[in-house]
Amino acid sequence: MRIHCKVVVIAVCFGVFLLLYFLGGNAADDPLLKEVVEEEEEEDSNSSPSSSELGRDVAAKFARKPPAGLGVRPEEPLKGRKEVKTINRGASVNAKSKLRNNVGRPAIRRSRAEEVMHLAVVACGNRLDETLTLIKSALLFSLKKIKFHIFAEDPLAPQFEERLKQWPRSVSAKFQYSIYPITFSVGNADEWKKLFKPCAAQRLFLPVILKDVDSLLYVDTDVLFLRPMDDIWSLLKSFNSTQLAAMAPEHEVPKIGWYSRFARHPFYGVTGVNSGVMLMNLTRIRHTMFKNSMIPSGLSWEDLLHPLYQKYKNHITWGDQDLLNIIFHYNPECLFIFPCQWNYRPDHCMYGSNCKGAEEEGVSILHGNRGVYHDDKQPAFKVVYDAIRDFPFEDNMFQSLFYPIQTKFLDTVNTLCGRIPQVFLKQIEKTMKKVYEDKVVHHVRSHK
Repeated sequence: MRIHCKVVVIAVCFGVFLLLYFLGGNAADDPLLKEVVEEEEEEDSNSSPSSSELGRDVAAKFARKPPAGLGVRPEEPLKGRKEVKTINRGASVNAKSKLRNNVGRPAIRRSRAEEVMHLAVVACGNRLDETLTLIKSALLFSLKKIKFHIFAEDPLAPQFEERLKQWPRSVSAKFQYSIYPITFSVGNADEWKKLFKPCAAQRLFLPVILKDVDSLLYVDTDVLFLRPMDDIWSLLKSFNSTQLAAMAPEHEVPKIGWYSRFARHPFYGVTGVNSGVMLMNLTRIRHTMFKNSMIPSGLSWEDLLHPLYQKYKNHITWGDQDLLNIIFHYNPECLFIFPCQWNYRPDHCMYGSNCKGAEEEGVSILHGNRGVYHDDKQPAFKVVYDAIRDFPFEDNMFQSLFYPIQTKFLDTVNTLCGRIPQVFLKQIEKTMKKVYEDKVVHHVRSHK
């Protein structure tokens, strides 16, 4: 009997133990508590899924009817606090995520819009083909979109329109353009127009005319880009707080420089500057009072031009370039000087090679002044011009542009400028390789 009682007691105890075990195990394994614990652990470890998904999942799970025996009612503070916290966090993060997505796209578009480069050129007389070849060279190598500001005589304007519309769509997508009449805001228009070369003085009035343009690269029509315009455009970031324009020296050697030997007016530095390639921060130009020899308090750019011309018109030879030299003679702190390879002219090789930057890096911008693109005095310049002019836009650059230049250069090695072919070829070869990599190699990689 005693043994029977002991067995019954042991069985009852064992049953109670099992009952407690299962009740405790069910509570511990309850999905709601388990998910809340897991959520808190995931928050601590920062390895949760997206916060918006977490908020929705936990809120939905708290909304379910709690299992019997848990003893947590929907109106109890614990549940209410957890639900509000989780839903608010998820909704907030989701809203921020949507805000970032919605705001990010316009921001990217604005950033791209700000990166458009502005290039101005003035074309008069028979400069149509030369100007189109200049524009073509800028488009062949540049990366960002370019806005061209073309100032042209009335007969040339429709010809520019017609020729530019004939270019392939793949090229047209890379640029925009506006065509402006030749205008001078102060003084006698006919007098300005005849200063030095036809219409050349127009560049002096660009800050006044292009009021909505912040920065601008002006180039003469006889300029060719042998590397991306982006590279010279980036020099704007090198300006200090007082600099508002950039040009290259007129010459590298004072003993054979024109200004240092013949000028009858003030000029910048030791050899003067050449204005055929001129990078400008137009906003700064418009807001600066320029020192001068006429009015001690200084004059704005527009107010300075006409009296300056009237004072020096009988002493200047190179027209608007001389006026710029006078302005920056009195305001040297406003000028940034870039090296000669950014404005490489026959003067850098016809008296012996005197542009060290071009010898080391190659020519970046070729400036064929003295009419060398259209005669045989410096055939090295003409070879480059003819090759770019005749290059079909969508042909292979190495086959249809670089190799013809390289081959024809062999005929110029006995000339003053042709005897240093690496100066002309180094940068353009480097540029073409980069264009090839960007267009072909990256395209192939993106499709793997």
